[in-house]
Amino acid sequence: MSEARRTTVLLAAFEGWNDACQSATDVIRHLVATYESTEVRHIRCDGYYDYQVARPITCNIQGRRRILWPQTTFYDITITPELHVLAQIAPEPNYRWLEYCRESLHVAEEFEVDRIITLGAMFADCPHTRPLPVDVSDSTCQCSMDQEYNGPVGIPTILDAMACEDGYDTTSMWVSIPQYLGCDECAPATLRLLDHLSMALGVALDGGTLVGKAERWRGKASALMRCNDDLNAYVKELERAYDGESPARDMPPFNAPQAEQLVKEAEEFLKDCGGNPAA
Repeated sequence: MSEARRTTVLLAAFEGWNDACQSATDVIRHLVATYESTEVRHIRCDGYYDYQVARPITCNIQGRRRILWPQTTFYDITITPELHVLAQIAPEPNYRWLEYCRESLHVAEEFEVDRIITLGAMFADCPHTRPLPVDVSDSTCQCSMDQEYNGPVGIPTILDAMACEDGYDTTSMWVSIPQYLGCDECAPATLRLLDHLSMALGVALDGGTLVGKAERWRGKASALMRCNDDLNAYVKELERAYDGESPARDMPPFNAPQAEQLVKEAEEFLKDCGGNPAA
């Protein structure tokens, strides 16, 4: 009896413009921490980064000082014996995107990848009191956001397009995060991406500590809402738009100075609580 063929999926996420609150790259960090994983490949930083933007860092490892340069790391993650994820995580490169994506696809070819999934996270007008929206597009069906959008794109879009040209099945997932909350991490957004990734892979991925972090995040965000009448009114408007199946991003933009003030008040409140919503 022949062995079942192993399926390998390339999962890519990039720090920076495409990664609001680190929600996309945190999916990969979570998978690496939860499942058996091994570093298998790197893409060197030379020629891809502006070091005034993606700065190298200094650290002490076992008493020795080292300089760590920005780089791309690929992990082989065993989800099941029949399903592996080749996870790609990196700061978004500043230069030579076409060459960078070609290098990425060479690694995908080397590991006989069957499908490529890119992850992203963005700020949007959506309420934290509802499931955060996730827009999913694949090589055969574009979500309404992709169909209507005209404007700048990040490297996940370029990698997705080049992979599609090379004949790969591709999927792009973007989660929306409430823009009125000043936070460094958003566990509910990472968990939402993980849930959609589970559906795409056909296997229930372990949420682990993300579940508890998401509950604490929502609890602090709701406490902030109760303490701020303007924010409470704004969130109620977003809830009405969400519940009416009218995309919140189609609403008239919230007054910018007022929105900035709400973010400042959110940050002050969270400091008083001893951390940010993801803590």
